[in-house]
Amino acid sequence: MHKLLLHPAAPGRLYQQNHFGVYRSDDLGESWKRFDQGLPSEYGFGLALDPGDPDRCYTVPQDSQEGAFRVTRGKFAVYTHHGKSWKSLHRGLPSRNAYLGVLREGMASDPLRPCGVYVGTSTGHLFASADGGRTWREIASHLPAILSVSVAVV
Repeated sequence: MHKLLLHPAAPGRLYQQNHFGVYRSDDLGESWKRFDQGLPSEYGFGLALDPGDPDRCYTVPQDSQEGAFRVTRGKFAVYTHHGKSWKSLHRGLPSRNAYLGVLREGMASDPLRPCGVYVGTSTGHLFASADGGRTWREIASHLPAILSVSVAVV
């Protein structure tokens, strides 16, 4: 298991990302439903939740390229799931030759409405969206590999 999150607003709702896909449980892990159909890859590390919407999650799928796990096809995109399908969120993110990796703790979200989503890469880039992922901007670069992203609202 790469990442496991308990949704703060839905008792019993768990999300997980692992080698074999993205899963959701509504009974504290007694049973799981796989729902990664529509993602470019079932493999990934990063996972974040919208604290105000128990049905929305975010992930960054990754593909193996020459033995290294990198963001799918050189185009950096965060994907969100709400309802029945996945949607690519990439406006403002690098779209060419963007071979960026995201580690297990490399994504976070804030409790604002709409929620902010933050993604740090293994190549030292930090991206932020203040509108639930619809648009992105780079807020830091040239950092060491970003191992963990945490968010606090002050």
